[in-house]
Amino acid sequence: MTAELPLCIEELLTTTRCVRRGLDVDRAVDPELVKDCLRTALQAPNGNNRQNWRWILLTEPRLRADVAEVYRAAFYDRNAAALERLAELPEAERSVLTAARALADRLHRVPILLIPCLELAEGRLPVGNQAGLWASLLPAAWSYALAARSRGLVTAWTAVHLDREHEVADLLGLPPTVRQGALLPTAYPLRRTFRPGPRLPLEQVLHLDGWQGG
Repeated sequence: MTAELPLCIEELLTTTRCVRRGLDVDRAVDPELVKDCLRTALQAPNGNNRQNWRWILLTEPRLRADVAEVYRAAFYDRNAAALERLAELPEAERSVLTAARALADRLHRVPILLIPCLELAEGRLPVGNQAGLWASLLPAAWSYALAARSRGLVTAWTAVHLDREHEVADLLGLPPTVRQGALLPTAYPLRRTFRPGPRLPLEQVLHLDGWQGG
């Protein structure tokens, strides 16, 4: 058997997907492999090099099940109306919602749950634009997803549980100064190949030299 070739940069960047249904929930993931991915992710940029990111790695089945239960409640609260008229939705929306429901229903079986967090000096999010704040965490979280993909793992970027962030914080014993930024279920994939996702043409989203430009 020939060795699998590593992904080129272009393929890595265009085929790292949010994998909801294609997670192999029956195959264990070595936490040490996840830590290797995080060591790569910690090279991401962050404001003033404060490195106030914190990473909650969940491997213990009971904890994963408890977090998954909160996630499911948040998911069904958020999507109750859409799920009632699922058959009426456009095909693309129906496909995404069905996949999201599949993830919610079996999140407790995903072998690794990773929650990227920020530790704030006062524990309060600032009023107004928070782009600079989260820019000190989210690039590293995406770097983790890329690093995982390069090592044969896949992730599903989601933040549904943040509708009940305090419940998850209580489950995990997080201090009030720590705020969660996302949830990254991590597993081996059920399939080996991924394609770029559907995106609008650049010309529809690019503005040159101001909003009216281009």
